[in-house]
Amino acid sequence: MGMAVNPTDSASVLAAFGALGVLVVTFAESGLLVVGFFLPGDTLLFPAGVLCAGGTHSGPRLTLWQVLVCAAVGAIAGAQVGFLIGRRGGRALLARHPEHGLKRGVERAEALLARYGYGKAIVLSRFVPVVRTVVCPVAGALGVPLRTFTLWQVVGSLVWTQSLVLAGYALGSSVPHIERYLLPLVALAVVLSFLPVLLELRRGRTDGPGKGDPPA
Repeated sequence: MGMAVNPTDSASVLAAFGALGVLVVTFAESGLLVVGFFLPGDTLLFPAGVLCAGGTHSGPRLTLWQVLVCAAVGAIAGAQVGFLIGRRGGRALLARHPEHGLKRGVERAEALLARYGYGKAIVLSRFVPVVRTVVCPVAGALGVPLRTFTLWQVVGSLVWTQSLVLAGYALGSSVPHIERYLLPLVALAVVLSFLPVLLELRRGRTDGPGKGDPPA
């Protein structure tokens, strides 16, 4: 009898569904709020790239182009759905959610949009867990223009998904049997996901307050 799939565990999702699991999880995490809040993102993409380089008996072998396409499609489509949810439901939808972590994510998303402007904030938020789940509905609720949002969420989705999958693939290709160490790799993926934001925040402190881009 097969073991039940744990949707919050990247190894379980990849073993059960492969590239299709990547599509479903990135779609949900990119804008479905209640569902996406609990799902892995970075911790799924990076190990997926590793498994593209060399799955063994202990893990599935995934196909790189399939994972890249599924990750991009899931992230882009999910972000667009999240934006429409925010535009239709507005701030009341976000305010009614009881999860305190999600509410803090909303506050951080609003702060990013205010500090850096629409384009930069939407791209940077892709690399921040929780914030990437709420920034799309928040953008819709705040009335970010559809064309502006779509442009930058596509850019952010592609940069986020492709960079993490390819980074995992590069590591998996260069280190034999690296797929045996998926748990430490998950931790590494989380660290890597924060680097772009940390660098931007450091640059923001250097430039001084009020130097963020105006809304596009």
